[in-house]
Amino acid sequence: MYQSRRTFLKSSASVTAASLLPVLPLAQAVSVNKSTSPPIRPAPGFELLIMATNWGFDGTVDEFCKAAKAAGYDGVEIWWPANSEAKQKEIGDAVKKHDLQLGLACTSSVAAYDANLNEFKAAVASAASNSLHKPLYINCHTGKDYFTFEQGMAFMDYTIALTEKTGMPIYHETHRSRLLYSAIVTKNFMDRLPKLRLNLDISHWCVVHNSLLAEIKDIVDQAIDRADHIHARVGHAEGAQVNDPRAPEWASALNAHLQWWDRIIARKKSRGERMTILTEFGPPDYMPTLPYTRQPVADQWAINVHMMNLLRERYLAH
Repeated sequence: MYQSRRTFLKSSASVTAASLLPVLPLAQAVSVNKSTSPPIRPAPGFELLIMATNWGFDGTVDEFCKAAKAAGYDGVEIWWPANSEAKQKEIGDAVKKHDLQLGLACTSSVAAYDANLNEFKAAVASAASNSLHKPLYINCHTGKDYFTFEQGMAFMDYTIALTEKTGMPIYHETHRSRLLYSAIVTKNFMDRLPKLRLNLDISHWCVVHNSLLAEIKDIVDQAIDRADHIHARVGHAEGAQVNDPRAPEWASALNAHLQWWDRIIARKKSRGERMTILTEFGPPDYMPTLPYTRQPVADQWAINVHMMNLLRERYLAH
């Protein structure tokens, strides 16, 4: 039956986040596979720290940190405001007040190569040297996907040298539109740079390669060995974020990601190293919305807290 746009808007507007929430408990039926890795007794030094994102949070940094602490997170990951001492202080004060660990994210948005590289270097250097609150790590959205390989090497060489100088872990994120947007390109950098370390946001590769990556397993294996940080978003062949990982229709995508993450955690446990994970399901337009109303189809904060609890139980239960 044909429904006019006016009628559709009227009926759709009545669908709110609150009206969607009652269906979520049904999604607990999603089948989560057990870890494919044998139980490992963690070596001394292993710790798992799960971080919250303020991406999509409507409030101040202090309010965000308060909410993250109350939800049970160990820390927060926040973009570093390299050009604002006031905002830097706001971040430092909030994480200290709420007793949270801190991860910092850095990038440059300038289109031209030289300017992008200079802005990137300044941001990373500022984050690494700040005295307000020492971060656990720096996560980089590095360069642009249209930079050449040799141009990209300048970013990588700079951060590897900075890590050696300062001891600050610096990771490069596998992210669309950035240097490491695809598995193939990332392999070229990994082959050239044995000291390159990754933040594996593998959801991006799922959509870039239009699959759950079975055909490039050897490159995924190589990236897993280089990963020290995870952005725990679940992607699929057609997008970088499923609408709700608790929904049973996404069980195969969720379990594929869990199996990748299992192997990183197993390595960290066996070596007695720290592992950091950011639960990073995002707001619209990462989160699908209803047409015309832009009403999110699920609760972003609740999904991220669900992922935090799932991962903590999975990786600290034994």
